[in-house]
Amino acid sequence: MPSHPAGPPRIPPPRSAAEDGGRWPGALDGGIPAPRPPTADESRTDGIRADEAPAERAPEPGPEPDAAPMPPGPPPTPPAPPLAAPTPSAAHPLSHDLLRSLLGAWALTACSQDETSAVEAHLNHCPSCAEEALRLRDAVGLLHTEHSLDLDPMLRSRVLAGCLGRRPARIPMPGWAGAYDAEAARLDALLRDMGEAEWRAPVRLKWFDGRRLTGRDTTVAGVIGHLMVVDGIVAASLGLPDPMGFDAPGTPLARTEAYWHLEPGAAYGAGPPGAVRELWREQGHALVRTVSFAGRGVAELDVPYGDFALPIRDAFLDRALECWVHAGDIAEAIDYPYEPPASAHLKAMIDLCARLLPGTLAERRRAGLAAPPRRLVEAGTPGRTLHLQVEGTGGGDWYIPLDSPAAMPEPEEAVATIALDQEAFYLLASGHVPPQEAAAGLSGDTEAIRDVLFATAALSRL
Repeated sequence: MPSHPAGPPRIPPPRSAAEDGGRWPGALDGGIPAPRPPTADESRTDGIRADEAPAERAPEPGPEPDAAPMPPGPPPTPPAPPLAAPTPSAAHPLSHDLLRSLLGAWALTACSQDETSAVEAHLNHCPSCAEEALRLRDAVGLLHTEHSLDLDPMLRSRVLAGCLGRRPARIPMPGWAGAYDAEAARLDALLRDMGEAEWRAPVRLKWFDGRRLTGRDTTVAGVIGHLMVVDGIVAASLGLPDPMGFDAPGTPLARTEAYWHLEPGAAYGAGPPGAVRELWREQGHALVRTVSFAGRGVAELDVPYGDFALPIRDAFLDRALECWVHAGDIAEAIDYPYEPPASAHLKAMIDLCARLLPGTLAERRRAGLAAPPRRLVEAGTPGRTLHLQVEGTGGGDWYIPLDSPAAMPEPEEAVATIALDQEAFYLLASGHVPPQEAAAGLSGDTEAIRDVLFATAALSRL
């Protein structure tokens, strides 16, 4: 056979910087550099450089018919075909450590499609990774509980109490504002996930007007608007913006009627669902922040409610009670369970009602709605007393002066007793049941009992 021309081996010219930095798209760090096409000098024909190949090559002569046979032995090995360059879409195998690090994301279904395929293929032949994957998948299953996802209403209070126990706040919230903060948060949690239909659900607001039960029909959105404009009385007393403006009416009833009149459809939930919730909660947060920064003197600041006034510490308790009462109205309207307040907050609200009873009883006497006093006494001296007993976690014993708000109540002067559980007291004081139908244990002076039951119902208002 003719021999091919031979020459010294030639070194290919150096590649450019762009070629050295080239990589296949999608290659992992440290992957295979992108192949470059051969240069003209490196082109070969049958393993020979183009500039060294002869211009013309004669065909090799075939064996003559009488040529000697080939020597025995294995046939010559044909030349191996050149290796094909990898394509950009070829998958690069992932290492065991990398696949194991992806198991957590795989259990949470957070891997890409390619990563998921690679992990699941690896689990088929790696027992240790398969066992770890099962444990992770079981752990993820615990996160998808079938129980209600509603937060525990007292979770926020417990977290705050734990945080303050470890490191007291530099500007702590006053204790007397805690009931309002907690009840507003519980009501806000009830409202958080409501849909449009629930915001427009009909709600019947009830109260005792002094002589009989009365009520007003509105919606869930209308109830929150009512709370917002009445909270505005407290906001204005603290120098905060009043949602009703400077010339707003003074009483809660007049303010609510004016709000429903000025905001067409507000009482029936018109407008974006839940829009009023943001305004109400932002105002509530501002109230709590303001009294927290104001110092001790703010506790005795008077809040005018039109016909009467309350110290701001009692006004916050009054607003907490209103949140609880109206949250119960909303929960009843949308058929959702709602629990009573924490025992400490509930006891503070009942205590507020008991402290307001002597003044309410005196007002009813002036209006001719209660019996006249039996025995007038000087201020600060003992007089006829009624024993009010409320049973339950937030209950206790209170002694109500009967003949004069300034008289000193004494257990030894008790002429009658009224016993109610905390649920019955709530229904009576919120105007949800008439005084004649209150579930109460009664003993002693029937006239005094009647007057105190009606005075308790008269504490309610819109």
